[in-house]
Amino acid sequence: MKSIVVLISGSGSNLQAILDACSAGFIDGKVTAVLSNKAKAFGLERAKKAGAKALVLEHKGYADRAAYDQDLIATIDQHQPDLVVLAGFMRILTPEFVQHYQGRLLNIHPSLLPKYQGLNTHQRAIDAGDTEHGCSVHFVTAELDGGPVILQAKVPVFPGDDADTVAERVHEQEHRIYPLVVRWFCQNRLQQQSDKALLDGLLLSDHGYANDQDDE
Repeated sequence: MKSIVVLISGSGSNLQAILDACSAGFIDGKVTAVLSNKAKAFGLERAKKAGAKALVLEHKGYADRAAYDQDLIATIDQHQPDLVVLAGFMRILTPEFVQHYQGRLLNIHPSLLPKYQGLNTHQRAIDAGDTEHGCSVHFVTAELDGGPVILQAKVPVFPGDDADTVAERVHEQEHRIYPLVVRWFCQNRLQQQSDKALLDGLLLSDHGYANDQDDE
């Protein structure tokens, strides 16, 4: 059973989806620790309820990003994680941090990457007149939201939608695909090879696993 450490900054709804999937046996892994850079993050309560260690490492007071990330690495490594999952962790990570966990560091981003890296993705999709939007699970590299995509889910954007409406639609899909990708990793089916993702030894396309196929 794989050890999973999840990093959060807020409510932790994707964390909850992963905790539920572990509890149901869908993921052959255990969330051993949840770490937040914000002491009041509601996701810490979710962690405690699920029996995972709830840890806080606030970034305030650190001289720079590198100093914080070194302590972050030291804290995470106490739990010997096979996988580190970013679930709404609102920090830009240093290249040194990313390198330390290369190949076992996942993130979910609320857009169909490579579109709309960064923030305010839902409003940007609306402003661009997009008729579809979505989310992407990817391996993390030093490039912000630029690592190889593993799986995407699409949602429609209708005339008259606002950013909150689209966000609700996207969140629903996030809670479906993130546990699935974590499941693949824990089954040893998923690897990162340089700037590519492999599933069952096969290179995935730039948009990840085919959207019209289901997990076997």
